[in-house]
Amino acid sequence: MKDINTLLENRIFYYFDKLTKIPRCSFEEEKIREYLIGFAKEHNLEYKTDKIGNVVIIKEATKGYEDVDSIILQGHMDMVCEKTPECIIDFSKDAIKYEIEGDFIVAHDTTLGADNGIAIAMILALLESKEYKHPKIEALFTVNEESGMTGAANLEGGMVTSKRLLNLDSETEGVGCISCAGAERDLIKFKKEFKKLDKEKTLYEVIVNGLKGGHSGQEIQVGLGNAVKILGRSLYRIFEQVSGDLIEIEGGAKPNAIPRYAKAIVAVKEEDIKKIQDIIVELNSQFVTELGKVDPDVRLNFERTKVNLEKAFTDELKNKIIGLLNILPNGVIAMSKNIHGLVETSVNVGVIEDKEESINIISNIRSSVQSSKEYIGLVNKIAANSFGAEIEIMTKYPAWEYKENSPLREVAKKAYKEVSGKEFKLEAIHAGLECGMFVETIGDIDMLSIGPNMKGVHAPGEHLSISSTERVFDFLIRILEELK
Repeated sequence: MKDINTLLENRIFYYFDKLTKIPRCSFEEEKIREYLIGFAKEHNLEYKTDKIGNVVIIKEATKGYEDVDSIILQGHMDMVCEKTPECIIDFSKDAIKYEIEGDFIVAHDTTLGADNGIAIAMILALLESKEYKHPKIEALFTVNEESGMTGAANLEGGMVTSKRLLNLDSETEGVGCISCAGAERDLIKFKKEFKKLDKEKTLYEVIVNGLKGGHSGQEIQVGLGNAVKILGRSLYRIFEQVSGDLIEIEGGAKPNAIPRYAKAIVAVKEEDIKKIQDIIVELNSQFVTELGKVDPDVRLNFERTKVNLEKAFTDELKNKIIGLLNILPNGVIAMSKNIHGLVETSVNVGVIEDKEESINIISNIRSSVQSSKEYIGLVNKIAANSFGAEIEIMTKYPAWEYKENSPLREVAKKAYKEVSGKEFKLEAIHAGLECGMFVETIGDIDMLSIGPNMKGVHAPGEHLSISSTERVFDFLIRILEELK
């Protein structure tokens, strides 16, 4: 087991530690961008930026590789900023606290940011070093991958010139990603309408917590509990049997993270409390049974609240919100007919927001089949319209389709065999990678995605394997050496 001081002697983890101290939530990448530009200046490396905030740092070829075609090494600057309800971290200024537990770097109360900070750390360690052999490198660091891939989607022409790209945003050692799903993110809005709150009613919170959460692409097939959907189901059961009002509702944090927490404030008559408590007990039993060992700590709580409020949503709006939450598709829709075990199409009802003038629901659709993605978008539209809500597409991106001929893939297979003695596996994933965007913004390009072992990305408790990171870095160096 390594202690932190020993770990930081490795330049990869030296830079990763630096990144844990730099704010870099999606849409808030100013500090990490400044750091990267400062790094380029310190090491006398050429750099470029574009209007959306992407950064490219260029390192010329080492001796003997001057005539070898250049390569893009790519990762994204932002991270999913998730924390436990009791954690008081301010992601805009506080460092991520992590510990070393055996072979893992772990953040218990927050996300770790290994997705995709470890890519940045490996690339910086490579760029500063003079001991590795490689062709010309264009290190591309994109913004806002986690909330729409707008950096990759708006990459300006001329920022990079290479026709091969190695993305370092995968999460399983020894497995190269060769294809990924496309996605659409739908925003559904209910305009708020209020009525005066009956003073004879008492305010309670209905809370869903204890869920694991996780990546809505790579872990959607696990069957993890979705707090927003569970809350909608619970509210329907409660208001089906008792008269009451809905005052506030919110849940989830990121559209691409399976929501771990959701809550609503309701107003009910004291005479109905016992009946509601019985419903809560029954629902808890059902949820624990349904989620089994997958999400065993699910809890539905019903608690008195001290907030003092004077208005509630109209009955019509209450029924529309709860009805739509129950109707919206969620989870795995279809498995691939061509690749065994691969999810083809899925949906994650990731967020419900209580805004000043509207209640917003965000649904994240993924599919490796364009027509299926469009169809689920149509289902969302029909459902939203049926309940009187507005719907708009926030963002969408294409799938990265499998390429029959990939010289980069062949080099990687050979290099992995040499450094590990094992065969390099290839897979398509049910998650979005920026590679899909690069097909449009860069053009015809040979791509592969690799990365070290990680667990629990997008949720508190995120793990990064130390030894796997070291091995993947060696693998990366061998790929660069083998390029021709």
